Amino acid sequence: MSQRAFLPFALPYIGQEEIDEVVDSLRSGWITTGPKTKQFEEDFAAYLGVEYCIAVNSATAGLHLALECIGVEAGDKIITTPYTFTATAEVIRYLGADPVFIDIDRDTCNISPSAIERYLECLSSAERRRIKAILPVHFAGQACDMDSICDLADRFDLRVIEDAAHALPSTYNKRMIGTIGDITVYSFYVTKTLATGEGGMIVTAREKWARRMEVMRLHGINRDVFGRYTSSHPSWYYEVVAPGYKYNMPDIAAAIGIHQLRRVDTFRERRWAIARRYSEGLQGLPMRLPVSVRPDDIHAWHLYVIQLELEQLTIDRDRFIELLSEQGVGTSVHFIPLHLHPYWRKRYGFAADDFPVARDVYSRAISLPIYPAMSDADVERVVEAVRNVAEMYGSG
Repeated sequence: MSQRAFLPFALPYIGQEEIDEVVDSLRSGWITTGPKTKQFEEDFAAYLGVEYCIAVNSATAGLHLALECIGVEAGDKIITTPYTFTATAEVIRYLGADPVFIDIDRDTCNISPSAIERYLECLSSAERRRIKAILPVHFAGQACDMDSICDLADRFDLRVIEDAAHALPSTYNKRMIGTIGDITVYSFYVTKTLATGEGGMIVTAREKWARRMEVMRLHGINRDVFGRYTSSHPSWYYEVVAPGYKYNMPDIAAAIGIHQLRRVDTFRERRWAIARRYSEGLQGLPMRLPVSVRPDDIHAWHLYVIQLELEQLTIDRDRFIELLSEQGVGTSVHFIPLHLHPYWRKRYGFAADDFPVARDVYSRAISLPIYPAMSDADVERVVEAVRNVAEMYGSG
């Protein structure tokens, strides 16, 4: 095994500016939702070119609020992908609704619009009325086929709620993700392209929905803490107008986000450079490399996922990962399809082959390290390790 330090799968890039901004928050005495959260929301809206941004403590919270504000309730159904983290689907269950899983396209690992269309066309009128929204996930930072998805939404009178946890910044036909669907939700988890540790952002052009989500993110109170203490109203007075949640983002997280956002294009450029080097260095090996299906658009490259050609290898995916680890390279797998997990399998009676593309991609997938803190030498280590394993265990 290499004596070099282990290269982790992911690390955040935190600069002195982020540290200084957090210290400023701590010294100010205002560490919950306040002026820095408001600034972060305003900066984010300006960056995307959107009307309303609502900062929350996770993308999970954001997706929940998005579905709640469009009126999803028990008995409704939401179309989404099984090839995602469980949060995408679990928020549907929070409201007593049910996810409808639709398989993915192999090249992008994004939900298949043609499969959505086939599903919707097979439903009776009564069944269609239960479908309330399509919830696409922009896997790895590559935008879904939003024209097709939005056309289906218009045709069948559905909302489009985008899970953009991987997609900052990403574009579709030169439009920023966040400006296309009805509501878009971003994640700022520690591994994401903009990291605040925990956190998320909801964006929409609809004022009615934005106001509802602002209220529901903090216990259904009609004024947040910052508003109460900086307005002309008595600071102690507030009104509960709905049974809300505790989903607000604190200023400490927003302080990090303010400066992460200023670096996000630089981060994206570095991720793109790493992805390009991987695609050059891993050519000719028994694996499918990720592609950008719309080269003129921005791919956020949150993930770089290879798919092993197992038929040309004498080892399986899990052993490949073990061997990379022995060479000091950390990896991950995105994702274990939801229908293979005990909860989803038992609740809906799924069989392993119900979503064959998602299952097959999962059996071959390895996510390689890709983050701005990686040096060129780190990238070469990854290329070398992958080549070593693939060439040693190739069956040809």
